Amino acid sequence: MLQTLRYAGIAAAVLAWIVIAVSISRNPWFDLFEHALSDLGGPQASSPWIYNLGLISVALVVLVYSMYLAYVSTNKMEVIGSAFLLIAAIFLALIGVFPAGTRPHTFVSTWFFIQMDLAIASWGIGLILRKDRSARHVGYIFTTLAIASPIIALAIDWPSVAIQEVFGIIVIDLWVALMYITIHR
Repeated sequence: MLQTLRYAGIAAAVLAWIVIAVSISRNPWFDLFEHALSDLGGPQASSPWIYNLGLISVALVVLVYSMYLAYVSTNKMEVIGSAFLLIAAIFLALIGVFPAGTRPHTFVSTWFFIQMDLAIASWGIGLILRKDRSARHVGYIFTTLAIASPIIALAIDWPSVAIQEVFGIIVIDLWVALMYITIHR
């Protein structure tokens, strides 16, 4: 059973893209260059439940992944990174609970990305603390990614919130892929 949990991060990333793609297919009015992804779960969306329940489902997989990462952690910083990932999963679920158009939506969606960045930074520091040289190199990549990606996200004049969110998701997916390779070699 534990061996299958190692795929939870990849499963969450794939599921997230499936939820986004299906939601976009149900909403032909949606334009990636004009909207936010959360509009797919807002009041103007056709079948907003697909996006909102989809995010909650992704959050449950991320929650499982955070517990798996805590289990395979080798130091306290990695456990802290796993805790930040668990908190990010809660905020991701809250995006589905408080969709676009509700008062707490902006707060929970912003804090999802902040918590993910803290998870990436913490895991980066945790990997740097390992004795394994190749893990340390990946740790430096994660730490750089955690510092650079929010600066890039804030510095660029994005054409839409959705494009900025896609950038954040790609950063998360990159982290998930590198985590899989690093943790399971």
